[in-house]
Amino acid sequence: MSEVGIYEAMSTLRAVRRLRTDPVPEDVLRRVLEAASWAPTGGNVQPWRVVVVRDAGKKAALGALYSERWKAYSAQHMEQLKDAPEAVVAKTEKMLGAGDHLADHFAETPVVLVFCFNPKIMAITDAKLGRISVVGGASVYTAVENALLACRAEGLGCVLTTLLCECEPQVRELLRIPEPWGTAAAIPIGYPLLRGHGPISRRPVEKLAFADSWGEAWS
Repeated sequence: MSEVGIYEAMSTLRAVRRLRTDPVPEDVLRRVLEAASWAPTGGNVQPWRVVVVRDAGKKAALGALYSERWKAYSAQHMEQLKDAPEAVVAKTEKMLGAGDHLADHFAETPVVLVFCFNPKIMAITDAKLGRISVVGGASVYTAVENALLACRAEGLGCVLTTLLCECEPQVRELLRIPEPWGTAAAIPIGYPLLRGHGPISRRPVEKLAFADSWGEAWS
């Protein structure tokens, strides 16, 4: 494993959707899972579990579900961009092309990590606010992000996907996930087929952070 500083890892953690079929060594996979276990959670309850899917038949079934939803998402996305500038369309087409590759080769992914959560043991403090609840995710997606960063450190390509959450009943049946556990993400991981990780594109801090009050420029 090559040493990667935390800031370098965060600033180069690309969504890598083109993956080789080479197996992920057991020791590498264990380190990724251990990194996930270190994530902070509310009350240190760790209300998440992860199903490590390597069985060919189960990956094929997940791939069929994923592909169907990806194609619908991709078509809708391009429809929304029909009047967008050419540069925006080209950038989006590149991203969608990588997504097409993942959808077409999902079954060949060496490992798929399906992260699950138990809402019964989570402190969901925004549940009664009359809007979409997000607080519960704070005890799940921290583990997901740790796994992604560990993949980056290990030289593994990875991408956070949530399309399979649309068909949670089928996924739960396939992977024998019991009640009341739900699904939060599916992360395909494997060694990159092309360049893999590298510099990412994000909005500058000045566009995201405010000083003391909303709308007040931070600098």
